[in-house]
Amino acid sequence: MSDAEKMVPVTAWTPEGETHPHVSEDAVIGAIATVFDPEIPVNIYELGLIYAIEINDNNDVKIEMTLTAPGCPSAQELPEMVRNAVACVDGVGDITVDTVWDPPWDQSRMSEEARLMLNMF
Repeated sequence: MSDAEKMVPVTAWTPEGETHPHVSEDAVIGAIATVFDPEIPVNIYELGLIYAIEINDNNDVKIEMTLTAPGCPSAQELPEMVRNAVACVDGVGDITVDTVWDPPWDQSRMSEEARLMLNMF
């Protein structure tokens, strides 16, 4: 990769003002993948707890997630952990994390990697 290809502008000037590069969904997923359910040794992305990620033109991020069960003891802390992890992604604007219960989570939402880690094959 040439030096020119490695360079990514942090901001660009336009007649309307500065613009910031668009935050990628991969960067947000990478941040979310650092969050683990305290009771399960697998990150919450691989567990299938993330239902939707939306990034608007202002780099505001909206995440819809669920928990393994409505009475999950981590119900208060996991959404905040997700918010804090995504806040570490450069360029992210406002972050909204909504907990949803429909559809209910079940083990079919887990990735193959998560199943392997939990010896579910």
